[in-house]
Amino acid sequence: MKTTARAITFHGPGRALETNEFALPNLQAGEVLVKISCSTLCGSDLHTYHGDRGTPCPTILGHEILGVVAELPAGAAVLDHFGMPLEIGARVTWGIAASCGDCFFCRHELPQKCATLFKYGHQQITDAHPLSGGMAEYCHLASGTPVFRVPESLPDTVACPANCATATVAAALRVAGKHPDGALLIHGAGMLGLTAAAMARWQGYRDVIVVDVNQQRLIRATEFGATRVVVAGETDSSLDDAVEAATAGRGVDVAIDVSGAPAAMRQGLEALRVGGCAVWVGAVFPTPPVEVIPEQVVRKMIEIHGLHNYAPCDLATALDFLNQTQADYPFSELIGDSYPLDNAEAAFAAARESGAFRVMLRP
Repeated sequence: MKTTARAITFHGPGRALETNEFALPNLQAGEVLVKISCSTLCGSDLHTYHGDRGTPCPTILGHEILGVVAELPAGAAVLDHFGMPLEIGARVTWGIAASCGDCFFCRHELPQKCATLFKYGHQQITDAHPLSGGMAEYCHLASGTPVFRVPESLPDTVACPANCATATVAAALRVAGKHPDGALLIHGAGMLGLTAAAMARWQGYRDVIVVDVNQQRLIRATEFGATRVVVAGETDSSLDDAVEAATAGRGVDVAIDVSGAPAAMRQGLEALRVGGCAVWVGAVFPTPPVEVIPEQVVRKMIEIHGLHNYAPCDLATALDFLNQTQADYPFSELIGDSYPLDNAEAAFAAARESGAFRVMLRP
């Protein structure tokens, strides 16, 4: 077996990516070494790369990752999320972060806010743990990482975004509560928005309204379960008319924002029915304030949930969803070209310029 792994390291916006070799780890109890099959560039990777959000540097970007178990520690077995022992060669993905399971936030069902969180694709490179991102040949999984098997029936192009985009959508729908035969409004028709439309229909929503500035993406949204689409910015009445038609004027049950645009979040609040729920997901970068009218929130009994990342149960839901619906929705078509690690700069350029929802990297 190899003793080193090649990785592409990020040293800050405007600086060239570098290729480095790192020693493979001596695994401790609970750790796993995964040989990476592929990773996809998420929107947050692009925000970091272009300087729209900060991260400790140097780091190895990439957190939407698939791979196979390459090595396990001697001694006690390492268990997957469902308590089954992992074996060499198992095809896996894993939660975006490792958590301790015992701190205040873990005990209060917020493992993604663990006091000692170890977050893949966001960690600063250290001598003890350099291989923590997807733009590498191997990834070193820390103890406390929820690991999930991925069936061979799911193509890489369907499964790779599961542990970020798909799981985050599953979390958003979970915190919104169950609304069988309900109406959902989604602002943003990127990877998360399309996934939200499809998953909402899978969960029993009758009407799904998707809003975006990009008409081509709205056409895509209709292929992923959207029953109505609205071009953002045309007129407020266009959205009002869609909500009126979908709900007989009552308002939507849930409004999910994956755009991060303050105007979109405000529109979502206006569109909610009495007792409705807004889930804000997209604002993972600095934004202007959102106008919230307290009387409106109180009298309409509106709930507003902020959501950042997800819990392991949401990744389980994401994989179930993809496994059951891959024939129903063209997820593979959302992945653009694949690039070798050595051409990572071109991959970032393509992710920004090509219009693809995701670009893939392969070691």
